[in-house]
Amino acid sequence: MDFSRVELSTEDEEFQRQVRADLDRLVTEDVIAHDRETGENFHEGLHLALGDLGYLARDFNREADGGFSAVQRRIFDLEIGRAHAPWFHWPTTMMVARTLLKFADPDLLAEIMPSVLAGRTRLCLGYTEPEGGSDVATVKTKAVRDGDAWIINGAKMFTSNAHNAQYVFLITNSDPEAPKHKNLTMFLVPMDSPGVEVQGIRTVDGDRTNITYYSDVRVDDKYRIGEVNGGWAVLRDALNSEHGTVERNAEGLEKLATMTEHILLMAEAVDGVAAVAPVDDDAVAYRLGRAAARLEAALSAPAMSGRVLIAQTMRDTAPELMDILGAAASLPVATKGAADDGGAEYIFRLASPVGIYGGTLEIFRNMIAQQILGLGRPNYSPPIKR
Repeated sequence: MDFSRVELSTEDEEFQRQVRADLDRLVTEDVIAHDRETGENFHEGLHLALGDLGYLARDFNREADGGFSAVQRRIFDLEIGRAHAPWFHWPTTMMVARTLLKFADPDLLAEIMPSVLAGRTRLCLGYTEPEGGSDVATVKTKAVRDGDAWIINGAKMFTSNAHNAQYVFLITNSDPEAPKHKNLTMFLVPMDSPGVEVQGIRTVDGDRTNITYYSDVRVDDKYRIGEVNGGWAVLRDALNSEHGTVERNAEGLEKLATMTEHILLMAEAVDGVAAVAPVDDDAVAYRLGRAAARLEAALSAPAMSGRVLIAQTMRDTAPELMDILGAAASLPVATKGAADDGGAEYIFRLASPVGIYGGTLEIFRNMIAQQILGLGRPNYSPPIKR
């Protein structure tokens, strides 16, 4: 791994100054407060403003098509994180949009892509089901052909930002008699379709996600993505992006793993604790030093390994930070008496769901075992009675 510093050109330095100035103007205290109150990780005014400034289109497009250079893309990612911009809806939209480019009907792409890149159209994920767990291929939501349309019935869990999205990227079971993985069809369902219902759910870290219901939702066949019963190939393409298992470019400037935004928040929390903790106490200094070392390891681990290490580091380190600060660590941000303005308390609540977002740690550990270490599939059958 090359830890060399990247020397910025005059053009890149100016780009960084412009991004910082724009974010400083747009990510106001009101935007931060709105995100804290709603837990949506999204602010429409900010999203539309960044679209108007061309940042969304440049983030989506390749450099040859007018997009960011590799250095500019990395600068943009870092500055978005440093500004604490509520931003997670755009990466989801972008991930789905990239899959649509490969599998969607050209007329549908022409209809929605300009609006997506302008920020007016957002896309959310309809994968997990209330009884499905981490196996997204175990789909009970049904799609039945009806002439030139489909009738969809079912429910999805953790449809984050569904209430801010115009379409849901929905996996359905279109042939209950077919074998698993050969009975799936993907749709891009308009959220304003009759029969779509969104109910909010707040998680332990304060984020809002949703459960979505689909009751006799009629969807035109033009919204089908990929082949009938060929949805697994479409879904796998999107999952590879969500899991961070896509090929990295040779320049090494992309994010090493998913969830790096969360570990950066924990790095700020460690700094906040170190600023107020009794670091002249050898035990405290040792624990903070160990936290910093684990942070560096997590930030340097790539792909699936980084995904696991980031979440596990947060889960292991957050209780240490709380313990170092004592009772005052239980007070949330903007509360009088919070030892570090609530940084450790927030990370403690965030650490658990980080190990679930985009797939559980157990799923990723199995993927590492099979795809990196070459081990066999796990055997979940009960032990043989002797």
